[in-house]
Amino acid sequence: MLSEEIGDLIQRAVKDLQAKEVLPPFDMSQIEIDYPTDRKNGDYSSNIVLKISKLVKINPLEVSKTLADKILAYPEAKDLFSKVTGMAPGFVNFFIKPEYLHERVKEIIKEKEGFGKLDIGNQEKVNVEFISANPTGPLTLGNGRGGFCGDVLASVLESCGYDVTREYYVNDRGEQIVKLGHSVLKDADAVYKGEYIDKLNKRIGKGELPEEVGDEAAGIILKEMIKPAVKRMGINFDVWFSEKTLYDKGGVDGVIRVLEEKGHTYKSEGATWFKSQELEDDKDRVLVRENGIRTYFASDIAYLENKFQRGFKKLILFVGADHYGYIARLKAGCQAMGFDKEAIDVILEQLVRLFKDGQEVRMSKRTGTYVTLDELLDEVGLDVARFFFLQRSANTHLNFDLNLAKEQSQKNPVFYIQYAHARICSILRKKKPGLFSSTNSKLLVEEAELDLIKDLIKFPEVILKTAKDYQVQRLAQYSIDIADAFHRFYEKCQVIGEKPRLTQARLSLTLATKIVLKNTLNLMGISAPEKM
Repeated sequence: MLSEEIGDLIQRAVKDLQAKEVLPPFDMSQIEIDYPTDRKNGDYSSNIVLKISKLVKINPLEVSKTLADKILAYPEAKDLFSKVTGMAPGFVNFFIKPEYLHERVKEIIKEKEGFGKLDIGNQEKVNVEFISANPTGPLTLGNGRGGFCGDVLASVLESCGYDVTREYYVNDRGEQIVKLGHSVLKDADAVYKGEYIDKLNKRIGKGELPEEVGDEAAGIILKEMIKPAVKRMGINFDVWFSEKTLYDKGGVDGVIRVLEEKGHTYKSEGATWFKSQELEDDKDRVLVRENGIRTYFASDIAYLENKFQRGFKKLILFVGADHYGYIARLKAGCQAMGFDKEAIDVILEQLVRLFKDGQEVRMSKRTGTYVTLDELLDEVGLDVARFFFLQRSANTHLNFDLNLAKEQSQKNPVFYIQYAHARICSILRKKKPGLFSSTNSKLLVEEAELDLIKDLIKFPEVILKTAKDYQVQRLAQYSIDIADAFHRFYEKCQVIGEKPRLTQARLSLTLATKIVLKNTLNLMGISAPEKM
């Protein structure tokens, strides 16, 4: 992809200038390639000279111009760029040749649904764990964020050649199950409320122990509430992992023994503690309480060991922002067990608030006033729900505007994007594109045409960046950018006109746009309608 080629050219030019002593020796920092906000400043840009200026004494503007001239002198650069310039305070800007863009249109049409797929993962095993809500009630609005973001990230990693497993961790034992039992029995220790509790109360017999009632209720909730909701969300988990199995197979006691043998534990007041503070946690953590009950943290370490034993090289977890302190202890447990703590990436999900008619809709699973995911999907549909949850980075707060989500106009970004795809399909139904020849491609010279191609060829770069930093909201924004660029092209350039060769060239560009837009929507799990 072009961004990588630019990075290679910059690295080569710097080394050549160092060899000629035009630049002093220094260790090359990471080369960042970005898109200028104003296309008058180029199609790609790098701030590498500004980074160099922090390491050695140079004139950034002078060096950026020297570097630009050196890069453009390479024969391969002349095939890619019409010009490369140095710009204050120290940027190197790249302007793509139209001929290069025309070739990329051919590439998109040839690769079809394969365009954007990369081979960087080498089938490395990656585990993406998300949702993992306790089986104590139906999935609610807040579960949608990790659900959709986790699913889309898994799809992105798959498209990059990783062997991905989508996993749901079922906390089906312990304190919350007992609390669920009390709630179903409606005794003095009841915690959870709501219509589903009333139904479970009528369904499950009286007089049993709270733990037994909770266990039976959790099984019903998982089977009849959570799994159907997950299916409606368009998510297919490869593994539903039961916490119980860690105990049934001795996994929890096994890791406690290992930690004891390694000297990572101590006894205090009848409890067994993990020395997590020695491993960069803020305090030590209890593994076994004084009453002999194993803690959730003990289960978590056993679960980590289980994942590594299954051959995963990277573990990605989506957790609520209130679990921030969970990260350090988890990595400490990982390190103590002898695994690579850097293999764990934890993505924090900030709160989601639902607004209707300008007022926040309050929710709480325990008081019984909450919005379930099923209710949300009934209101807005799957496509809208997915897109709205994907619009913002998981680590930022999200206000879900129900009124906008239900809007059937171009104010709604989902409608706007899908309308662009439907319009493209309408054009292609009228007249199918012929062979995109080199003769025809030269006719694509209008600014709106070239700008559209420049956006289309960014797709593999969007995928690569997302696979590296997990910022799946980039896909949502990119789909809007493509829709914007296509609508501008459609308004400024008559696609089907009186000049056959120009019509064929523009139809080919329209087809390439359809391919990229549909590939983007597919990755997000959003439909690409051909009619609206």
